[in-house]
Amino acid sequence: MTDINKQIEDVINSSNVVLFMKGTPEMPQCGFSMVAVNILKHFKIDFKSFDVYSDENIRQGIKKYSNWPTIPQIYVNKEFIGGSDILKEMFEKKELEKFFIDKGIQLKK
Repeated sequence: MTDINKQIEDVINSSNVVLFMKGTPEMPQCGFSMVAVNILKHFKIDFKSFDVYSDENIRQGIKKYSNWPTIPQIYVNKEFIGGSDILKEMFEKKELEKFFIDKGIQLKK
């Protein structure tokens, strides 16, 4: 395992919901990251974020790690789910709340 993969796994293991994003939840640096953050905030889910702009190695490494070419990327219980497009689609189809509940993720209403 490369050092970058180890760093990525350490981040993924740090929380049940992890969002690799551009910027921070308080100040997303792209529209797709903002969409992902807003969806997670809608469900009031506790999540950890990692600003890929803070580490170029992780910014490039996460794409290889997940075999997914874009950021943001969300992990739930250490499992790669997808990007903001996947989250948005699941949200619009009313599948996301059940998904989180099925994964044991606490929703605060």
